[in-house]
Amino acid sequence: MNNLNSVSKIQKDRGLTLRIAFTISMLCCVYLFFISLLFWAGINPILIFIFAIVMVAFQYFGSSKLVLMTTGARIITPQEEPKLHSMIEDLSLRANIPKPKNIAIIDTDTPNAFATGRNPKNAVIAVTRGLLNHLSEKEQEAVLAHEVSHIKNKDVMIITWASLIIIVAGFLMQMLFWMSLFGGFGGRQRQQGGQVFLIMMAIYIGTIAVYFISQMLILTISRYREYLADHGSAEITQNPKHLASALLKISTHIDKTPEQKLRKIKHANAFFTVNALKGKGMTTLFASHPPIEKRIDRLNKLQKEIDTPSKFGGKFTQSIKYSKYTGGKTTNA
Repeated sequence: MNNLNSVSKIQKDRGLTLRIAFTISMLCCVYLFFISLLFWAGINPILIFIFAIVMVAFQYFGSSKLVLMTTGARIITPQEEPKLHSMIEDLSLRANIPKPKNIAIIDTDTPNAFATGRNPKNAVIAVTRGLLNHLSEKEQEAVLAHEVSHIKNKDVMIITWASLIIIVAGFLMQMLFWMSLFGGFGGRQRQQGGQVFLIMMAIYIGTIAVYFISQMLILTISRYREYLADHGSAEITQNPKHLASALLKISTHIDKTPEQKLRKIKHANAFFTVNALKGKGMTTLFASHPPIEKRIDRLNKLQKEIDTPSKFGGKFTQSIKYSKYTGGKTTNA
């Protein structure tokens, strides 16, 4: 099916792009340092990396099924939810990607949504029942466009492979602990007791540092990918204000929801449109999402860009689009 919709380009955030590139570069530097540390310690890195790659491959190929299973999401057909399927199909056409392979619903009243899958052809979009009940159609469309942007950006795959160093470091920390109980590393047959202890401590501290620095860098990438998906939603719908309104509604609803009712969606928190974990202060330092206030502020600025005729020729009007699930043509202004 041809894409009948044209999408007006919004000015790219160069600062955001540079920050992502810098974060990825820093992560590569940590990788190089960690590999050097493994060689210096005399530890056979091949076995460690084989283990890590197996774990990452499992995460890469099985992540969508695991997320659906842990959240209790149920795959739904176009016959069950024709409006939802139609909306996602139209958004996918505008984003110039295939319609996600599966669409699912989570039976919880807390509004939220997520996308997962190793590539656009195997993608899954899941929404909660609360999203359909508490948000307007335009707000739903904006949230779904955010998830479609995640699929288009392929950032789930990036996060999965970036997690390799955390898996390796975590495994090595456990291995070093057990090796310390049974006489050291064995790689270089160092016999000087004091020197062995210092080497062990240096490697252990280095591994812990690599683990936490990598964790922070991956969290940083995760936050930036949310900004990118927000930008993508604005570009697809040409109405960032609807996503800003949706984010505020979802966040407010989560704040008012008791902790026990959030357990169902906490397992997939990093994937959701809005952070489903409560917490302030130091907790926000380790959050996988940027603050709602900053996201809304960016969206409001994007709305001003779209509404400025001198730059972008006035408001964008979507063209007529066709959906096989609604059986005809619909026009959105």
